[in-house]
Amino acid sequence: MLEQNLQQQMRQKLSPQQIILMKLMQIPVMLLEQRIKEEIENNPALDISEDSSDNQEDKSEDFEMPEEEKDDKNEETERESEPEDEFSLEDYLDEDDIPDYRLYSNNYSENDDTKEFPIVSSKSFHESLLDQLRLRDLNEIDMLIALQIIGSIDDSGYLSRNPEIIADDLAVMKNIQVDGKHVIEILQVIQDFDPAGIGARNLRECLQLQLKRKKPTQAVRHAIIVLDKHFSEFSKKHYDRIMRRTGMTEKQLRNAVAEILKLNPKPGDFSPDIYLTNQSIIPDFLLYMSGDKLDIQLNNSHIPELHISRDYQEMLEHYSKSNSKSNSQDKEAIQFVRNRIDAARWFIDAIRQRKNTLMAVMNAIATVQKEYFISGDEGDLKPMILNDIAQKLEMDVSTISRVVSSKYVQTPFGTFLLKNLFSESFQNEDGDEISTKEIKQVVKKLIEKEDKSSPLTDDKLLDLLKKQGYGIARRTVAKYREQLGIAPSRMRKEL
Repeated sequence: MLEQNLQQQMRQKLSPQQIILMKLMQIPVMLLEQRIKEEIENNPALDISEDSSDNQEDKSEDFEMPEEEKDDKNEETERESEPEDEFSLEDYLDEDDIPDYRLYSNNYSENDDTKEFPIVSSKSFHESLLDQLRLRDLNEIDMLIALQIIGSIDDSGYLSRNPEIIADDLAVMKNIQVDGKHVIEILQVIQDFDPAGIGARNLRECLQLQLKRKKPTQAVRHAIIVLDKHFSEFSKKHYDRIMRRTGMTEKQLRNAVAEILKLNPKPGDFSPDIYLTNQSIIPDFLLYMSGDKLDIQLNNSHIPELHISRDYQEMLEHYSKSNSKSNSQDKEAIQFVRNRIDAARWFIDAIRQRKNTLMAVMNAIATVQKEYFISGDEGDLKPMILNDIAQKLEMDVSTISRVVSSKYVQTPFGTFLLKNLFSESFQNEDGDEISTKEIKQVVKKLIEKEDKSSPLTDDKLLDLLKKQGYGIARRTVAKYREQLGIAPSRMRKEL
């Protein structure tokens, strides 16, 4: 049976301004400039200030929408000294119909500075494989098999599908009846392509393919033996077993391992333009020392000043003063202009609020970590979590998280991620609270100084940490070691 009831509910709903602000808060300065350009392209009511004076900025930011006739007198007073341009509704509605030839003029001089940016293009390794395949003399069937194999090679350069399954795929999709043995024969042709190791079905085969192309020195021959017959022991670094079973001396095994370590475990991860991947970091904050005081600045060098387009302001004033509001086209035009100006105002306000919030959060972080910013020693880092800054500024933790996310600060001793300044607290034997980062640094230094022929186990690390006053559990030692990206002791063993 259907019933109708009235209920009152309280729901939290974000306004468009809040949504814009949250999105802007999260992106770093290197992406903010691009985001502003996109907004300018999408919203013609938003413009970049040519005059960066305070008067221009104030006029653009404090502009209020004329809604009723009671605001007309104030607007007339503000623009009394400025001539009002005539505006035609037909011109506005037909703005997109202007022929292209009327927007260009031959007024460029030979001395003008023309900036051209070269565009570098490069081939992926899949395209490189296809180019090499075209140089092989294969019949139509073998060519289709080779194309299917290349399409099954993943980005790391490994064959991701079993040859038997590839044969089934060819039977279903191409109506080609071949067996897995025939597919393997074509695979061996592709495995001769560059770079070495392409088309391998596992890491062992990938390394073997690369070794076979090397000059057959004694070290290479020993390396081939290790991979062919003792790969399991090699992966577990059981070097004693390998020497007993192969009769190699420690020096011979060391040379063989050195040859294996030179190989590329991911032959597909290559790029002829590898330098293009090296991108510089643009810090969001700049921190300087002024005596014993910290000077913090927001990096706004790449961010243009924004204001509402004067043309759109005049356009709205013109419509507000006109007596043709009964015209449906005029009403649509007024609504469009108002919506565009509203969106521009919201975006400008969000940029300003972003700046204020980022500076407030960074100042709070600097107050807590002042000793660290002065010395640069990670041992001076104090325990600090997001909730500490949130309570200090009376903000929500999610806001602090957005500010900290992907943001960098440039200091006199390096550029760091803000999130790296946060860590949990730990109480030592003396009852003092210290940062977990301090313990991680101690673990890192102990491992750097260890004997690589007999690396420190987690139990030995635990004993050494307890001697220094850090009474933590063994699982905590293992967790910190993993967070530092350090392998277990057996994987750190060297000859």
